[in-house]
Amino acid sequence: MLLSFLAITLGLALLVWSAGKFVEGSAATAGYFGMPPLLIGMVVVGFGTSAPEMVVSALAATQGNPGLALGNAYGSNITNIALILGITALISPIAVNSQVMRKELPILAAVTALAAWQLWDGELTLMDAMVLLGVFFLLMAWSIRQGLTQTSDALGAEIAEEMSHRSMPLRTAVLWLIAGLLLLIVSSRILVWGAVEIAHGFGVSDLIIGLTIVAVGTSLPELASSVIAARKGEHDIALGNILGSNLFNTLAVVGIAGTISPMAVAPEVFYRDIAVMSALTLLLFVLGYGFRRPGRINRIEGGFLVICFVSYTAYLIATTFTS
Repeated sequence: MLLSFLAITLGLALLVWSAGKFVEGSAATAGYFGMPPLLIGMVVVGFGTSAPEMVVSALAATQGNPGLALGNAYGSNITNIALILGITALISPIAVNSQVMRKELPILAAVTALAAWQLWDGELTLMDAMVLLGVFFLLMAWSIRQGLTQTSDALGAEIAEEMSHRSMPLRTAVLWLIAGLLLLIVSSRILVWGAVEIAHGFGVSDLIIGLTIVAVGTSLPELASSVIAARKGEHDIALGNILGSNLFNTLAVVGIAGTISPMAVAPEVFYRDIAVMSALTLLLFVLGYGFRRPGRINRIEGGFLVICFVSYTAYLIATTFTS
């Protein structure tokens, strides 16, 4: 059991570090090849910060642990909104200035509704997974079009400013891109092994481990980048990290896992986890969109989000060890 805990600790630490290097290398490489800053922020950074969830869930599905794959994806979405965005807003209230971010908020709400509808019958079929991946590629095409045609946007300006302070030679950027990706795979294998062993050791489902330890761990890159962005006043980067990551998780992460291994889904995933994720996504849409005024998430609302996360996690722990 001690070896399993060490594997999770080492796996998470290496995962977070390699994800950061992968994002930095990817963004810098894309910049050298002339990719617009807005496109880098929407696609490259979004993909990079979701890479841990993607690799972990794919490996879990391959190894016959579908609960871990689903728990990682949906648990990360809950963690991103309730914990990470909540902590970020407590540090610095988040103002939503980017028109692209305002467009992504209703898209995320619609995608979450699609995920809920698919799991209503208690299974994630190969067709469900293919639909998720199809929607994902359509959104990527839309994002690329937005990044190439949008001449000015608050998110693009913040990304450009951030990249100007993190310049690196092309050779170094490519090195970190490749090394980061390889280390992501290695650290994910270590993490999945440790998580499954702990689940078996404590007699809990791999779904619960995925919703808690693994979900929080794979969301650490988003936490680090969002908090840093908030402290610099780069509010749209902070929110963009969360929106991009949740879209990737719901569509690409679950889609890839379901393509590898179509799975039966326990009833509690729909009535508990999907319900919480949907409620938080709807709340984020209401707070962030702003309707007749610019969207804003203040400190009181950030504190409420953190309370939601603590309450949800406490409920998971209580029902797991008392049932």
